[in-house]
Amino acid sequence: MSKFKTYIDETTNELFHKVSWPSWSELQSSAVLVAIASIIIAIIVFAMDFTFNKGMEAIYHLF
Repeated sequence: MSKFKTYIDETTNELFHKVSWPSWSELQSSAVLVAIASIIIAIIVFAMDFTFNKGMEAIYHLF
């Protein structure tokens, strides 16, 4: 049980004193970056899906 308490104490100490937490402005800019990247990736996937769908429709209409 002593090892467990030591582990919890060390983990808590590391979490509160050794971790550098980002500032609020850094979090906001990161969130905006992730949102923009997600939108760009969604548009790319939509374009690929739309193109593939139209290509397959064209092939199906040949038969």
